[in-house]
Amino acid sequence: MPKDEEINCASFGSLKSNLFVFSLLSSRILFIAVVLLTLLYFFPNPQNRKINPIIINNPKIIAIIFITFILETTKEVFSVFGSNVLDMTVPIKILLVVKDFNLPFERLDTWVTEAIKVSDSTKQLLNKNNLSISRSRVKNLIENQHLKVDGNTVNNPSFKIQNCEIVEIQLPKLSEAIPLPENIKLNILYEDEFIIVINKNSGIVVHPAPGSPNGTLVNALLYHCGENLKGIGGVRRPGIVHRLDKNTSGVMVIAKTELAHSNLSKIFFNHDLDRRYNAVVWGQPINLGIIEKPIGRSPLNRKKMAVVDKGKIAITKWKVLDIFTPFASLIECKLETGRTHQIRVHMSYLGHGIIGDDLYGKPISQKNFKNSHLKEKNKLIKSFNRQALHASKLCFHHPISDKYLEFSSPLPRDISVLIEQLKV
Repeated sequence: MPKDEEINCASFGSLKSNLFVFSLLSSRILFIAVVLLTLLYFFPNPQNRKINPIIINNPKIIAIIFITFILETTKEVFSVFGSNVLDMTVPIKILLVVKDFNLPFERLDTWVTEAIKVSDSTKQLLNKNNLSISRSRVKNLIENQHLKVDGNTVNNPSFKIQNCEIVEIQLPKLSEAIPLPENIKLNILYEDEFIIVINKNSGIVVHPAPGSPNGTLVNALLYHCGENLKGIGGVRRPGIVHRLDKNTSGVMVIAKTELAHSNLSKIFFNHDLDRRYNAVVWGQPINLGIIEKPIGRSPLNRKKMAVVDKGKIAITKWKVLDIFTPFASLIECKLETGRTHQIRVHMSYLGHGIIGDDLYGKPISQKNFKNSHLKEKNKLIKSFNRQALHASKLCFHHPISDKYLEFSSPLPRDISVLIEQLKV
């Protein structure tokens, strides 16, 4: 562990940068003051048009100039030290003295990650700046030549730290996200400086992708949050910790700072939250149940997920809320894990695919209905143009304050209309 009396090298690196900026600003102000004093000194007296140092006879002018200088200097001090330290406009430097850490001499990225974890001063600095450095982030910094060992730049994450003395990490300024901000309306349920919770509409993709380069949730968040995004992994972007499919609506939480993103990721990884969905499924499942079947990539169609023996463990609980004989049921699903397409895959596996799901849904065949009215109704239901799946509830502890938060969203209009049609 680092010694308590050691100087916080990380904050010292940032402090030096701020002092440099401050000295430049002060020099600029001093130069302006000297110019003004010189002009006033040689300003001609309008009464006799002779060169007369009137400033000597006007102490009020001297006082005004110096008061202005002091106020401007104070403003610049607050500007530099009040904002730059906390928003990464000035890069932060972290110095780690190898002998101060009782850690095994492993590869560089592993050693640095563990050293940061046990360095109280470094963690305090990162927390102040709403930053969190993972091993993948450290690896990226090394590969992009932002890390030095004993003064020499190292770009190999597997470099051995043995027989070294000082590791220097330079956290660069935030780079702008590649997706462009777009003015897309968001339904915001909650927002503070660390997170934003939204009610996502169906039809919007979360991340830009080859088929959807713009018009995504990320584009909308970049526009809405702007400078309030403090950077994830060194890039000014929103921190997506979970996703909803394009045609799934409902509650989502997004991180605005790196520390919030890291803590939210841990919450989702450890399943320390409550996620519930409403779905309209074909047929009538039993009133209450749980399915625990592993999910992985389908061996028959690589674009689909499926229940496979070598997949990742996936657990879904459900209960029936309403039955619309003989077509469908409204159910509530509670996720114990968060696999890709989990509810859609599990309900399809049980024989109760989600209405409108072209990928996994299994509609009831028209042959099952002899009544023309039921046939027409079945045809109408099959024309529902997206999976009838809605993220209705999300509860978790705030990633910074630890306050318990609970958010819910009512069924959107299209699913409500579908249910009314099923009831007729």
